[in-house]
Amino acid sequence: MLAVDERKWTRVGIELGELDQRVVSALQVDGRVGPGRIADVLGVSARTVARSLTRVAGVVRVVRVPDRATLPEVTLLRVRVLRGRVEVLADALARRQEVLFVDILTGGEEISAVTVGGSPRLPTGQAITSVQAHRVLHVFSDAADWRTGLLTPDETAALTPPAPTAHHVPDELDQRLLDVLTADARTAPAAIASAVGAPESTVRRRVDRLVDAGLVRTCVVADSRVFGLAVDANVWMTVPPGRLPEFGERLAADPVVHGVLATTGATNLMAAVFCRDLAQLYRFVTALHDIPSAEVTVVAGAVKRAGHRHPADAVAHTPG
Repeated sequence: MLAVDERKWTRVGIELGELDQRVVSALQVDGRVGPGRIADVLGVSARTVARSLTRVAGVVRVVRVPDRATLPEVTLLRVRVLRGRVEVLADALARRQEVLFVDILTGGEEISAVTVGGSPRLPTGQAITSVQAHRVLHVFSDAADWRTGLLTPDETAALTPPAPTAHHVPDELDQRLLDVLTADARTAPAAIASAVGAPESTVRRRVDRLVDAGLVRTCVVADSRVFGLAVDANVWMTVPPGRLPEFGERLAADPVVHGVLATTGATNLMAAVFCRDLAQLYRFVTALHDIPSAEVTVVAGAVKRAGHRHPADAVAHTPG
């Protein structure tokens, strides 16, 4: 999965208007849905939706992510770093293909990261003071499952794509198509055809087959502040092992939660949450009255998000 440094485009600090938020919410349900279909469901004109998509293009990206069941081993890292060295180490981690997410936590001395295929080899030296590695045992929900809650159940149902209807093993051309969609899941067939050097008719047929097989799972990547959600936090909980399914499923259904994972380690359940402010985060945490133990960490800055290539990688892969 590719990734990009998010710092240049997530410092928006501007909340989108209600219509733009609803259009982006439609993309959460189906990242490849066309303006016409969004317009029909939301009850506005296709031109209005097209203008909205243009407005949000600079702060919202739709990427293709693999089905979480197909991912190799996933690990959550918490890396404590000497003050003044955190950005250097965060950037080094962001450059690694196996690292999907990198966040700098409030306080400036801790980095959280998500990796696939086992823990990455961390840079050696005196900058790192401690490392916690939590292997993910079960995913109750992830970023692609999160919904803003701004659509009605009927609107969500109308936008939800059909369930996969076929099994398909991608060949070499399919994989090149998937690579293009991983970077931008809304890439038009003509642009995909140009990128992979295949006829547009072939690309359309192939993409339809990949979609029918459930291989084009999409995820909206955006700074939570565009939805008026200023606080991004992780809540690390310790719960009785036998109650992990109960707590995990309950948290996954909460609209402020954008990811719930059962993990190894002293804390065995992690929930990632978006809140409007610290007061809402406080209400969320204090509502966990039946959970024995919880630690809260707040994200100060997102360095990398799944679905994009780090800028240095993009330069390295630019044809010369």
